[in-house]
Amino acid sequence: MSCTIIVGGIFGDEGKGKILAHIAETDGASVIARGGVGPNAGHTVYIGDRKYGVRMIPSGFVHPSARLLIGAGVLVNPDVLMKEVNECGVASRIGVDKRCSIIEEKHIEEDKSSSYLSKNIGTTGTGCGPANVDRVKRIAKQAKDIDSLKDFITDVPLEVNEALDAGENVILEGTQGFYLSIYYGTYPYVTSKDTSASQIASDVGVGPTRIDDVVMVVKAFPTRVGEGIFKTEIGKEEAEKLGIAEYGTVTGRARRIGYWDGEMARYSAMINGATMIAITGLDRVDASCRGARDYDKLSDKVKEFVARAEKDVGLPFKLLSTGPGTDEIIDLR
Repeated sequence: MSCTIIVGGIFGDEGKGKILAHIAETDGASVIARGGVGPNAGHTVYIGDRKYGVRMIPSGFVHPSARLLIGAGVLVNPDVLMKEVNECGVASRIGVDKRCSIIEEKHIEEDKSSSYLSKNIGTTGTGCGPANVDRVKRIAKQAKDIDSLKDFITDVPLEVNEALDAGENVILEGTQGFYLSIYYGTYPYVTSKDTSASQIASDVGVGPTRIDDVVMVVKAFPTRVGEGIFKTEIGKEEAEKLGIAEYGTVTGRARRIGYWDGEMARYSAMINGATMIAITGLDRVDASCRGARDYDKLSDKVKEFVARAEKDVGLPFKLLSTGPGTDEIIDLR
């Protein structure tokens, strides 16, 4: 039995979906349960030549034998969920906790029409903030009240904990990144709830004594979408010289690019209680390492970068990603 949480270490967009897909396949996860905010966070997974961008279902859906669950702490947009369920063919495997709060059209309209949220903060306009307000006010609809979701309604904590009792491997999937946490992030340029590992466990209904590992995912060159502090941010021209141009999965907005920030990564690892680090984008440190699957195939430049980053954080870097594909990874666990 093992229960692993996978979370973003900085501003999100770290490649958690790819890392999760790899761990799910390698470790044979039988249950993958998603925590986090809602459809304001997108995960991108590459399988062969095909690119999947999902906002509601767990990105671990690519592991075909896993039960896919959405925890009670997650906001659900039924239209987005049903679209992904059909596109990804997971209707027989998906479960939605009966207590999930629902994003309604009025929440989306309020999110988009608020100049403070959309322009000053740079929210995604998906209705998550206003929906969380209604949840706190105790007036939100719940998943159990929505006809289109009736075939998927379940008790997620019960399913997850029974799986752990049975000795199965469970993965809890976080969304966004640590510095978007409403508590610990770059307030007010944050999302509408906490995004740390503790919150993900709570979202899914798993107690702290049942967690075995926390994998914190970071990027060699961190990125950020939206407004807010970014101490190591570089200009567009410099990013282009490095060959880095990225766009958000949900909004399509250009991502801001920055250099590695060891101080931020170390603080994030402390609060997340990380037991190991996964790093993505090492092929951007040295393009010659693109697609490497063996540590010995890495250049000295990349090895030195990883060694310095390990020293910065004080934890072992066990998963080294050298490209976007789920097979382009070096697993040192």
